[in-house]
Amino acid sequence: MTQVVAALIERDGKLLICQRPAHKARSLLWEFAGGKVEAGETAQQALIRECREELDVTVSVGEPYMRVEHVYPDISIELTLFRAAIERGEPRPLEHAQLRWVTREELPAFDFCPADEEIIASLTRGCSAS
Repeated sequence: MTQVVAALIERDGKLLICQRPAHKARSLLWEFAGGKVEAGETAQQALIRECREELDVTVSVGEPYMRVEHVYPDISIELTLFRAAIERGEPRPLEHAQLRWVTREELPAFDFCPADEEIIASLTRGCSAS
């Protein structure tokens, strides 16, 4: 099981989502910024590194929002989505096809990676409850 981390970054009532590049697995599907935890890293260190590499921002990592497990044909992952805040920089798509700031209500309109489906459902439920 590969450990994967992702960032739930919210600003002005909108969440940052990222579209995977066309040349990678799960081409052009949407996801939250993040990636694999490397040997010797904590989950939080991995998320800080991934946000720097993918978005050119420095983040502070908060509490986990949700954990999910998913089996893809090529990889089995345990994904932890952490609440995160941008401390420095403005997000730029260094590795993604594009970035978007969207409301929770808009999330279902995007085709997310299958591992994110349960997270999207939770975020959308959380929105209607407020």
